[in-house]
Amino acid sequence: MNITKPFLVLQLRPEDDTSDNEFQAILKYGGLAEQNVCRMRIEKTGIPDLNLDDYSAVIVGGSPFDISMPRDAKSAIQIKIEHDFDVLLSEIVTQDFPFLGACSGNGLLGAYLDTPISSRYAEAVGGAVISLTSAGKNDVLLSGFPDQISVLLGHKEACDSTPAGATLLMTGADCPVQMFRVGSNVYATQFHPEGDSEGFILRIQAYKHHGYFKPEQAQQLIDAVSGQRTPYAQELLKRFVERYAQ
Repeated sequence: MNITKPFLVLQLRPEDDTSDNEFQAILKYGGLAEQNVCRMRIEKTGIPDLNLDDYSAVIVGGSPFDISMPRDAKSAIQIKIEHDFDVLLSEIVTQDFPFLGACSGNGLLGAYLDTPISSRYAEAVGGAVISLTSAGKNDVLLSGFPDQISVLLGHKEACDSTPAGATLLMTGADCPVQMFRVGSNVYATQFHPEGDSEGFILRIQAYKHHGYFKPEQAQQLIDAVSGQRTPYAQELLKRFVERYAQ
C-alpha cells in the first residue's frame, strides 16, 4: 500500500498499556506500519493546531471520559479536549475529510452534531451482534458484509438517535446507533473495529473501577471475551485505511 501522507491517530486513554495496545491494534488490523502513522496522545494536553492537508485521514480511539456528565463534574482537560474536538470536527465535517471515530470518537462526533448523548443505550463490556441497515449494505466500507456481524464493545453512554443529516449504517437491539456516516467520508462506530480479545481483557482489567461493570464481574467478562473473533469489524478498519491511503 502506497501511503504518501500519514494517518493521524488521536488517542485519549490515560494508561500507557491500554493506549499502546489500542495503537498496536489499529496498526495491525488497519494494515498500517508505524512510519505511515502520526500518533498523538492528547489526554494530557489536548489537540495541537493541525493542518488536515498533512494527513490522509483521522482515526480516533476510545477513552474513559463521559461526554454526557454535567460540565461542572468534568475535569479541565476533558473540557479542553471536547472543545478541541468541536473545532477539529467543524473542519472535518465541512471538508468531508476522511474520519473514523470509535466509541468515544463516535460520541464526540454525535455531540458535535447536537445529538443527545446519554446512558439510555449503554451496553456491557463484551461481544454483541449488530445488523447492517439497507444503507449500510450499500456503503463502500461494508459492501459484501453479511446482514449481521459480531463486534466487541462496552460503553456507558451512546447517541440517543442518529444525528440529523447522518446516515445510519449499523444498528443493534440494545443500542440503535452502532455506526453512522456524515457526508461521504466521515464515519463513527459505537463498537471498536480494532477490538480483539487480548485488548479487551486488558481494558477490563484497567477499567473495572470506572463504572462500566461491577468490579466482581471482571473475571466473568474476561472469560466471555476470551477467544472472541470479530473479523468483519476489523475488515472495516482495513477497508477504511485502504480507501483513504494517499
